[in-house]
Amino acid sequence: MASLGSGSRGNATLLQADESCVLVDCGFSLREIQRRAAQRDFDLSDLDAILVTHEHSDHSSGVAALARHCDIPVYLTHGTLASGRVSNCPQVRTFNGDTQLHIGAFKVQAVTVPHDAREPVQYCFEYADQRAGVLTDLGSVTSHVRNAFDDCDLLLLEFNHDRRLLADGPYPISLKRRVGGDWGHLSNTQAAEFLAQLNLSRLKHLAIAHISEKNNSRESVETQLRELDPALLDKTVWATQADGFDWIEPSVRKPFEGRHLEPI
Repeated sequence: MASLGSGSRGNATLLQADESCVLVDCGFSLREIQRRAAQRDFDLSDLDAILVTHEHSDHSSGVAALARHCDIPVYLTHGTLASGRVSNCPQVRTFNGDTQLHIGAFKVQAVTVPHDAREPVQYCFEYADQRAGVLTDLGSVTSHVRNAFDDCDLLLLEFNHDRRLLADGPYPISLKRRVGGDWGHLSNTQAAEFLAQLNLSRLKHLAIAHISEKNNSRESVETQLRELDPALLDKTVWATQADGFDWIEPSVRKPFEGRHLEPI
């Protein structure tokens, strides 16, 4: 897994196994996603598919341009397609939420999540005996979500906001209610509580993702993780908006040491 960037200004995540590679979301322009992929020594023409989680622009705005440029199949739910915000793709594969897909070497489970979009999903990937989860953009955790993302070797998880920083921050009241609501984004506390309910015995890497640049801080996230289990900090990488994170793999304990990040 590698992140090409994560946050309210654009998201894209690469997953590779054997000779197969997929991209989850593309919220960047064609030129920008090409630049970011080059930093990971990855040729986007090698993609087997683009998987879209939902239609919000920070996840979908660059999907069609990339799909056309490289003639890549795009997988998305019927609801996401019906939103009209992901269109003009050369190859479209629609499915219902909670469908299992087979793409190259991957078995992919789409997981319906509570978010303010038409038919949003997140994804779990299986290859051989390894499991990776990509879980962002949900305002609350259901038992369905907990069951789907248990026993992951790699987990990219949203720690969007600190509740106090959101309440005291610059957003208008309506946006604060949306972000902090049951159909918005996970707070640090919610994400930590979710982790506490999972079987983490297999977890090799925890990627902290979709971090608000205005309503969160690394210190706040680290406090939550330390209170839950200090050992998690040794497994943590940070999916930043500017750089994402470099390739990580389940068989390697900690190949990437993120540089120190100032509070965001």
